[in-house]
Amino acid sequence: MSASLLLQAVILGVLLGGLYALLAAGLTLYFGIMRVVMIAHAAFLVLAAYLAWWINREMGIDPLLSLVVTVPLFFVIGVLIQRLLVSRLKPLTLTMMSVLLTFAVALVIEGGLGFLFTGTQRRIPLSYASDSLNLFGAQVPVVKLIAFGLAALSLALLFLLLKYTRFGQALRATIQHPEAARLVGINTDRVAGYGFGLGLATAAIGGTALSLDATIYPSLHWHWIGPLMAIIVVGGLGSIPGAAIAALVLGVAQSLLQLPMGPTWAQTVFYIALFLTLMFRPQGFFGGRLAKRF
Repeated sequence: MSASLLLQAVILGVLLGGLYALLAAGLTLYFGIMRVVMIAHAAFLVLAAYLAWWINREMGIDPLLSLVVTVPLFFVIGVLIQRLLVSRLKPLTLTMMSVLLTFAVALVIEGGLGFLFTGTQRRIPLSYASDSLNLFGAQVPVVKLIAFGLAALSLALLFLLLKYTRFGQALRATIQHPEAARLVGINTDRVAGYGFGLGLATAAIGGTALSLDATIYPSLHWHWIGPLMAIIVVGGLGSIPGAAIAALVLGVAQSLLQLPMGPTWAQTVFYIALFLTLMFRPQGFFGGRLAKRF
């Protein structure tokens, strides 16, 4: 194994980890706000990728420009899902029933995409799809750099929103202690709806980033939901910084393992990490201390 190949694997792992971190942040928001396990998050990711592909096919617009439409659209859909569906679940069985509810939503999205676009695999023909940069002997695709930059920018804006705005403070208060938040005058139901919309907006951004360099098909979301669930458990449920750290670590590990094992077996790193976390540190390896800061 040459040094340049190893370096390329590390760089690609970091770039992939950035995308994982963005998507895991959305899942963390759902669970942190309402203890909802959002199985349909990855399905909305694929839906956003299909919208980017369809807009490109019909209008010839670069997928990145489709974010002007998909991000507000997904935010509104997220608010509606929380208010019309999730908020109607009983608190005592909320987590369990949310799995069944969002599983059904995922199936509806998959079935709808299959009906409208069939099961044919799709890919956006980009003029810069084959371009790459040479970094210390490693060839890094430009589309992966763009996807990572989009994820990094989105995470930075999410951090600033949560840390330095009144809405962010209300959202963090709702995550940390909903009852106390209500006592100080925070409308936790409204905050939960906006937080749910914010989480789904990250799926719109992640799906657009995915569409730049991936072949998409209706059932692709089942490939993504397992690793994303593993990331939020390893990072610590409810901790966005913890999920980001876990995403980068596991993304690099997956990329390195692809060299000797191939892409199929390399993905088992997520499930091994999940198994070890549940055995030795069920609260997550990064969530306890970091969650208090956020």
